Amino acid sequence: MTSRTRTRDPKVRTASVGTAPRPRTGAAARALPQLTLWALAVTACWAVVDLRINIATLVDGAHNAVDFTGRMLPLDFPPLAEVVRLAGESLSIAVCATVMSLVLSVPVSMLAARNITSNGYARGGARGVIVLARAIPDVIMAIAAVRVFGLGATAGVVAMGLHSVGMVAKLYADSLEEADEGPRRALRAAGASRPQELVAAVLPQVLPAFIATALHRLDINLRGSVLLGFVGVGGIGFEIAQSFQRLDYRRGMALAVVVLALCLGMELLSGTVRHAILRSAVQEGKARRDRLTSRLPGRVRGRGRAVNGTGTPAGRTSGSPGAGPPWPPARLRRWAYAVVTVVVLWASVRGAELSATQLAAGLADLPPVLGQYLPPTAPGGLEGLLDALWVTVKTALAGTLLGMVLALPVGVLAARNTSPSPRVSRVFRTLTVAVRGIPEVVLAIVLVVVTGLGPVAGALALAVGSLGLLGKLVADSLEELDPGPARSLVATGASRWQVFFAAVLPRALPALAGHTLYQLDVNIRSATLLGIVGAGGIGFELLNAARVLEFGLVTTIVLMLLTVTLITEAFAMWIRRVLA
Repeated sequence: MTSRTRTRDPKVRTASVGTAPRPRTGAAARALPQLTLWALAVTACWAVVDLRINIATLVDGAHNAVDFTGRMLPLDFPPLAEVVRLAGESLSIAVCATVMSLVLSVPVSMLAARNITSNGYARGGARGVIVLARAIPDVIMAIAAVRVFGLGATAGVVAMGLHSVGMVAKLYADSLEEADEGPRRALRAAGASRPQELVAAVLPQVLPAFIATALHRLDINLRGSVLLGFVGVGGIGFEIAQSFQRLDYRRGMALAVVVLALCLGMELLSGTVRHAILRSAVQEGKARRDRLTSRLPGRVRGRGRAVNGTGTPAGRTSGSPGAGPPWPPARLRRWAYAVVTVVVLWASVRGAELSATQLAAGLADLPPVLGQYLPPTAPGGLEGLLDALWVTVKTALAGTLLGMVLALPVGVLAARNTSPSPRVSRVFRTLTVAVRGIPEVVLAIVLVVVTGLGPVAGALALAVGSLGLLGKLVADSLEELDPGPARSLVATGASRWQVFFAAVLPRALPALAGHTLYQLDVNIRSATLLGIVGAGGIGFELLNAARVLEFGLVTTIVLMLLTVTLITEAFAMWIRRVLA
């Protein structure tokens, strides 16, 4: 009893914390990741210098830019009916691929979530599937899918659908693990079955995040469908590839403008739909729990049901023994969303010209086609492949560094708590949206023409592409900071710059480091893809291997990329965990 009292004495506990060597140990533990980050930053700076990305390079390419502009203008738009057909096919591919990824991701995410699946082997297997799907770029899957299903939209749907599982299932699993266990335990105590717990207690909590992730992935797949056109997938990307191969820059850039308009329109539309659906989902989740609880045993029914101010269960009026109006606004919205979803999905399946016969025939040919990719081979030796891989990594490092340099001021000006005025914040928020709408492959093609073939074009394209995402993430991180320390400095008379460098930036640095490492992970895969359109590196070797039917070499390159991606992801997870 005496010892327990001593351990609970706040004075003793404070003294023990103050004299223990834990703070020094923590500082030493943080020194290694900080030094590693500095080493990574120095390597990225060296990559910029080694690739000769400087003002002189841009100046030398200025006359190429002027010449390209002359050959690009006036833009040659195809007839409106052709534009609608191509845009509809690309949208159909993106929608079908996203739906396929959702169908596959829900069971995989449930197996990967700790609070849903208790079997460690099942969780590990599901997490392995997620990592593998995310690590293999969709263009590599598309190359194999074209061999199985032939040229056209089906290969793109399968490739993007499988690759999207890596992102969607991971985010779904994280959302499931972050769900509050309180409602689930309450329903379990009330006698609910396991499926009832998931449907009534877990699903309403994670549905908003599920919807947001699905819409975000749809935006990504729409951009990705452009690049897949360069390996034989249909849609507007295929027409852009054909135009640039004919050096028809007027038609190619006109179609690129159409893609930009599609991406911007899709992002604005998905944002509007997301906010409307998520608001309805929160309300519907509460109503669903109420309905389920009303069917549970009477001894616990009163604890689980929501009650309004008059003591009447929520969803009923005080004078009505039954349910409320048969078609209240919430129900009308749900049915409207369901009808629109079914119509869009039906139109997408028709637009992508998917058929069960083609899918069945492709699956029947899958074993012999996959057998062509085994065993891995390297006819010219690994030395040349390793050099090309290092070029890709340098391109990603340089693009990420330049993107962060551009994104930091943009993010600061876009954040409401650090921007000089709300108008400036809106302007720079709009800028990040506009930049995110430009497919990186289009940027890379333009920059290849301006700066020439090679990694410089790829790094610059990645830098501009990183500006859109990193600028948004930086702004979000700054807005999520606790305003207390900044207000305290303002009260002492500190200037805006003093407040930013003393109270805002230091607390945002861990989040900024995590965002930058995430962008590096994305850029390594993107640098591979941009190599297909002339940015050099391992992507160029991959495209050549696929063209000459060296399938064993394709497998070797995929394994190399998989190794680099896994190392990068493990490093990013370690940094985020230590600096959290």
